[in-house]
Amino acid sequence: MKRLKLLLLVFSGIVTVHAVDLNKDGRDPQYVRTIVERSQKIVDKLGLSDAKDAEDVCNIIANRYFELNDIYGIRDAKVKQVKETLQGDAGSQALKAAEDEKDAALYRSRFAFPATLSLYLDDKQIEAVKDGMTYGVVQVTYTATLEMIPSLTPEEKARIYAWLIEAREFAMDAESSNKKHETFGKYKGRINNYLSKRGYNLTEERKNWYKRTQDGK
Repeated sequence: MKRLKLLLLVFSGIVTVHAVDLNKDGRDPQYVRTIVERSQKIVDKLGLSDAKDAEDVCNIIANRYFELNDIYGIRDAKVKQVKETLQGDAGSQALKAAEDEKDAALYRSRFAFPATLSLYLDDKQIEAVKDGMTYGVVQVTYTATLEMIPSLTPEEKARIYAWLIEAREFAMDAESSNKKHETFGKYKGRINNYLSKRGYNLTEERKNWYKRTQDGK
């Protein structure tokens, strides 16, 4: 599905789709440049022919990064204040409240982001954006798992892929690249436990996989 060009029907009225502004006000210029460059690299791989659409999509992605930074910045400021002013149960409750507020903000953002992208991109392109924002870990991990264990059943493949997609959704909310990889790490552990319970000897599978790759050189 391509972008809904220019017009959106909302209730009984018609709303024009306006250009997407970059939310750069009050932010460090170098930080803004870094984020825009990162976002542009993702957009460049989408093959968009309309330069204005490409710019809008780039701004949507960059604004998502800014939003995440703001959400975690607010959380960090509250945590800092709590640690300086409260102790005991009151401090613990305040820290939990700060985390809960952060999670609620992330939850709202998680749904708003792809919804905004859908005005410009089709489903496949939105998936590409998500992969770009999470370093392509889904496809790298999925491909490697299938190569390591060629005997996986369709059911097992579907279960592994579904978990990786779920991991990607949470990784997109993470505050840093390390946290993104930690999120995938947790799901990789879940996948390994699942495969072990299904009777796979992962140590042997890895050993055989390595041997196959060496023999193929």
